[in-house]
Amino acid sequence: MKEAVSLQRRPATYVVRWLKDRELIRSLLLAHQAYGALAMAHLSPRLFPRSRYFLAQGEEGWALLFYAHSEPTPLTLTLGDEGPLEALLRLHPGPRWTFLSLQTHHLAVAQRHFSLSQQHLMLRMRVDAESFTPPPPVPKVEVMRLSGRDVAAINRLYSAEGSATAYPPSVIDEGIYYGGMWDGKLVAIAGTHVVAPEEGVAVVGNVFTHPRFRGRGLATLVTGAVTRHLLDMCPQVYLTVDSQNLPAIAAYRRLGYHVECTLYETPALRRDLVGLLPLVRRLIARRRGGDQGAEIVIL
Repeated sequence: MKEAVSLQRRPATYVVRWLKDRELIRSLLLAHQAYGALAMAHLSPRLFPRSRYFLAQGEEGWALLFYAHSEPTPLTLTLGDEGPLEALLRLHPGPRWTFLSLQTHHLAVAQRHFSLSQQHLMLRMRVDAESFTPPPPVPKVEVMRLSGRDVAAINRLYSAEGSATAYPPSVIDEGIYYGGMWDGKLVAIAGTHVVAPEEGVAVVGNVFTHPRFRGRGLATLVTGAVTRHLLDMCPQVYLTVDSQNLPAIAAYRRLGYHVECTLYETPALRRDLVGLLPLVRRLIARRRGGDQGAEIVIL
C-alpha cells in the first residue's frame, strides 16, 4: 500500500505599495471603468488628496485597494485577484465604518475582514448622451436644483422611513442634487456619489422618494434631471441598483441606462475594531520590505 503524500500550498509573497502615480492608477482602472468608476473619479485633482490607492503584486496576480475620505461615509473599493486582495486587507483594512464596493469574486475575502450589512447582487448601469432619454413630466411636480441651503428638508426626506440622516451642506453643494417638489414640499430626490469632469465620470446615487409619493414616476423624474445635468459635464454617467429591484431597473432603462457589470455594494464594519493586528502586520511587512520602500506579505 502506497503511503499518502501530503500536498501543501507553497507560500505566496506579495509586494504592497501605496500608489501615488495617477497615470499608473488610471491604467489599472481603465479596463474596469464601469466597476471602478468611483476610484477613477477620485483621480481628479480635487478628490485625489482625499484618496488612497494600494497595490499588491505577486505570482498569483495583483489587486488594487481604494479608500476615500468622503462624507457622510468613507468609501472603499476592491479590484483584482483574491490572493493579493487578502494581503492588502491584512495590512490596510481601512476605516471602521465604510461603504464597500466589491467585485463578485471578492465576497469571501471581504467577509473575513468586514461585517457586511447587505449581500444583494447589484447592477452597475451606464448612460451617455446618445442613449439618454429625458423622462416625461409628472403633473403637479416641480423639479428644482438643490443646494446646501436645502439640507434640513433633504435630511427630513431621507429620514422619512425612520433612519436618521445628517448630510452636511457641503455634500449637497459639491454634488449635483435635484428634488421633486409637491405643493412646495420636497418629496423626491436624486443626487450623486461623485462628480469628476476632469476624468469624464460621474456616479448617480442617493435616489429616494417619500413613501406616500411612490409609484408616480418621481424617482425617474429627479434621476433624469440629475443625469441630464451630469451629461453636460461628463461623457460617462453611472448608477447602481439592486438586481432584484425590477421597477427601478425598468425606470433607469427608460432613461437610457444599460447594465455594464455586476458587483456587491454594502455598508461594512471592519471586524478588527481596534486596528492593532493590522498595525503589527504592517510593522512586520515593512521590516521585510527593508529599503525597497514597500511592504512584503507572505500568505
